[in-house]
Formats: sequence, structure tokens, C-alpha cells
Amino acid sequence: MTVERDNHSVYQINYHFVFVPKHRKKILVGGVETRVRKEIKKTCKKYEYEIISLDIQPDHIHLFISSKPTSAPSEIARTIKSIVAKETFKKFPALRDDEFWGSEFWTNSYYVGTAGEVSSETIKKYINRIKEL
Repeated sequence: MTVERDNHSVYQINYHFVFVPKHRKKILVGGVETRVRKEIKKTCKKYEYEIISLDIQPDHIHLFISSKPTSAPSEIARTIKSIVAKETFKKFPALRDDEFWGSEFWTNSYYVGTAGEVSSETIKKYINRIKEL
């Protein structure tokens, strides 16, 4: 996790996402897990999201990434979830009918949290100290 720079900013923005298949189905195994992992990596590379860590469990995914300040977390989640679902259904069309009854791959919701090199408590102390000066 490094500090990045572009023309107008210096930043370190890290997001922890958790994505869950519809009905919390335990389908992220074998070939499906391999396809999902491949598509996440491909999508992150295309959209310049740096993968810090990726863990795929049978019924959910933890994705820890770094992104540019111009990428909103909702945009990141929507992009990754939609591309991964589309490509996975393309490779495994029976999944849509057999497991999801013609429905979507992912639940509509997701978890996102932020993380950086310093804790929230450290930032609060720093701000309060400056206020006292």
C-alpha cells in the first residue's frame, strides 16, 4: 500500500469490499471460483484498481483494493459485480437457470469499508492537536 500521485493529487485510498452471490449460494468453487478470480483480476487491471488482497470463499468474496480518488466505491462495486456476473454466466450458462432461477448473480447489496496506513484514532488526535495550536 503506497502513496500514489497524479497531476492534481497525492492519495492512498483503499477499500475492503465483500460481495455475496444471490441467496448466499455456495457456488464460488471449482471452475466458477477460477472464472470469478480471473474476471476480477482482469476488470481491476482494466479500470486501474490495484488488488491488495483477494479471498474467495464458497459463498462470498473479500476484495481489498486501492483506487484513484476519481473512482467512487459504488462505481467500483457496480463495475466489478456486473462484469464478473456477465462473464461468469457466459462461461457457465446453466448457473443462471439451475442455481439462480433466471435471476442475478450477486445480491443487490455489498459491504465496503475504507482503510489506510494510519488509524482513525491517530487522525482524530492529529486534528485535535492542530486545533489546540
